[in-house]
Formats: sequence, structure tokens, C-alpha cells
Amino acid sequence: MYSYIDQRYEGVNFSGRELRDGELVRCAFERCTFAGASMEEIATSGCRFVDCNFSGALLNASTHAESAFLNCNFTDANLFVAVFNGCKMMGSDFSKAQLDGLTAAGGDWSYTNLRHARLPKQDLRGICLREADLSGANLEKADLRGSDLTRVNLSQAKLKGADLRGALMEGVNWPSVDVKGVRMDAAQAVLFLRAHGAKVD
Repeated sequence: MYSYIDQRYEGVNFSGRELRDGELVRCAFERCTFAGASMEEIATSGCRFVDCNFSGALLNASTHAESAFLNCNFTDANLFVAVFNGCKMMGSDFSKAQLDGLTAAGGDWSYTNLRHARLPKQDLRGICLREADLSGANLEKADLRGSDLTRVNLSQAKLKGADLRGALMEGVNWPSVDVKGVRMDAAQAVLFLRAHGAKVD
């Protein structure tokens, strides 16, 4: 096991490297490439990754606490049972990423690309997903209570059994959302009805 503390890297190519079972504390990476890297069980704490490429990287069973992954590319990455606790993921792309068993406790996932993501039965309470793209995502039986879903794209998302109570949902394109079997609160019901032309007093 290796450990790096307070290190700074810019434009470094870590592609294909064996980086598993390590610890990164308060490290910063900018425009670095981790494509295809083996990063299983890596642990980050208070780290910052900006414009980094994790495409095809193996991050399964990795844990991240209060770290930031801003505008990063996770295309085809393996995040099986990865844990993100209070992390900032703003603007990152998770196209075709393996997200089964992912734990996202709090944090800011605004503007992320989670199109067609598989997130059934996930506990996503209190997460900020403002303007995220969740079109076609599987959110069946997911718990989204108290989350920020302002202007999120839920077109063709599977929401049967999902709990949206208390979530902020201003600006959602309700006509594109299938709400069958979804648990909603009164405020969301009003938004839904108004989007369909009803006049609600």
C-alpha cells in the first residue's frame, strides 16, 4: 500500500498504471490521465481532480471522502461498489460506467452526465443533482427524498417505486416523465399538474 499527502500533479499521464490499494490525502490533479489504470480499493480524502480522464479505469471498491472530481471523464470506468462521501462531482461524465452498488452519500453531482445509468434502489437522499442528465436512467425504487433535482433531465427515466418526496424539482420537464408508481409530495403534484395545463389554486 502506498500513501501520498499534499502532492500536486498537472498534465501527468498515469494511463494503465498499477495504482490499486493506495491512499491519497489532500492531493491535487489537473488535466491528468488515468485511462485504463488499475485503481481498485484506492482511498482519497480531501483530494481535487480537475479535467482528469478516468475512462476505462478500474475504481471498483474505491472510497472517496470530501474529494472533488470536476469535469472528469469516467466513460466505461468500473465504479462497482465505490463510495463517494460528500464529494463534488460537478460536470463529470459517467457514460457507460459500471455503477452497480455505488454509494453516493450527499455531495454535489450537478451537471453530471448519468444518461442511462443503472441506479435502482440507490439511496440518493439529499444529493444535489441540479441540471444533471438522467435521461433513460434506471431509478426504480431509488430514494431521492430531499435531493435537488432542479432542471434535471428525467426523460424516459425508469422511476417506478422511486421516492421523490421533498426533492426540489423546479424546471423539470414533467410531460417527459413517467410518474407511474412514483411517490410524490403535494408541491411536486402541483408542478406536475400545472405542466399538463391544469389550473391549481
